[in-house]
Amino acid sequence: MTREGFDKALSELQQEMLRMGSMVEEAIHLAVESLAKQDLNLAQTIVDGDDRIDNLSQQVEDDCIRLIALQQPLARDLRVVTTVLKTATDLERIADHATNIAEITPRIAGEPLIKPLIDIPRMASLVEAMVQDSLKAFVDRDVELAKRTCLRDDEVDQLYENLFNELTGYVLAGGENHRVVQALNLLFAARYLERVGDHATNIGERVIYLVTGRNERY
Repeated sequence: MTREGFDKALSELQQEMLRMGSMVEEAIHLAVESLAKQDLNLAQTIVDGDDRIDNLSQQVEDDCIRLIALQQPLARDLRVVTTVLKTATDLERIADHATNIAEITPRIAGEPLIKPLIDIPRMASLVEAMVQDSLKAFVDRDVELAKRTCLRDDEVDQLYENLFNELTGYVLAGGENHRVVQALNLLFAARYLERVGDHATNIGERVIYLVTGRNERY
């Protein structure tokens, strides 16, 4: 493969990853929407769509391994390929968390919500933006944007801590069984979103390494 052919293959690889990123962002958004609206059809759409993201993740992984095996890229090119490979893994796991959230919807469907869903959609908006910005930082090789994205995970963690304290309060207070079960399910949803923030942070950290060669942890 010529240098021109390698650059074309590398560009296509990055586009595959970004397409996967767009699908993942939408999955998070719609999964939380299905939860808030108790929309079973929308929840099932997210669950059914997870296979598409899994397949694309596998395709990205296969293409990365093929490039490494056949071209043996060095230095910066190798960092790009390994960044794409690891980022695809994080995106696939984010999609799994979106599916986990969608699977909660039928568990609470038809029940009055024990509290208005404000903090969970807020967490979702934050982590969606983190995923989007971490991928933008990759495209633009923007270290400062990557750092700002990583730092926003503290806000996600704080929201999760607040929700954890509130929802475990429902559980510890006892009362009607359905209220306790719903509190636990909402707590699971919040935890999945907190993990999405962690994966977005992983992507941001890899962008920093890609551009600077420094391993920074947030």
